[in-house]
Amino acid sequence: MVTPQRSLTSMRAGLIAVLAAFIALLAGCGSIGNYPPAPAVVDAPDHRYKIGALDTLNIVVWRNPELSTTVTVRPDGRISTPLVEDVMAAGRDPADLARELEKVLSKYIRDPVVTIVVSGFQGTFSEQIRIVGEAARPQAVPYRQNMTILDVMIQAGGLTDFADGNGAVLVRGAEGGKQYSLRLNDLLKRGDISANVGVMPGDIIIVPQSWF
Repeated sequence: MVTPQRSLTSMRAGLIAVLAAFIALLAGCGSIGNYPPAPAVVDAPDHRYKIGALDTLNIVVWRNPELSTTVTVRPDGRISTPLVEDVMAAGRDPADLARELEKVLSKYIRDPVVTIVVSGFQGTFSEQIRIVGEAARPQAVPYRQNMTILDVMIQAGGLTDFADGNGAVLVRGAEGGKQYSLRLNDLLKRGDISANVGVMPGDIIIVPQSWF
């Protein structure tokens, strides 16, 4: 059985490999290069949200308000609640975590029923989509089902005046760091919807600076 901690370690290793590809890309010959166009549609399975560090969890224990609480997932991925200490939350879906809390609480109360509602979404580290370079607000954003590059760019505030949007590259972590070209200028400045493409958990979007 794969433990949540081992799963997190595996996801971090995969992300490190993608970041290594990103560093190698930036260390090239001063230009991003030519890559195949990013697929317009991605074959992403139904995405079940995984709790991430710094997510806010509203934990309700039915008929036990003194055990109900709101907690923030610590940077180490764990939470502590009344009667329950240091439970790994990151990398798990809310229902799975609720069942574990019920198991622990059953030592103290009869037939506990726990519901967990997530707010302040951050998502797991490995599933966040990162945009770096000449975006107005470079950042990491949580993945959403059927998310596209347009959704990501809206959150990032578009491009800077110095961006080479049509020279942007998508590094796909789910494909071992495979690189695709993007046409962000066409999408954002010319309204060419054909330049909009689907994104997947773990994608990295690199926007280089224009040289002229």
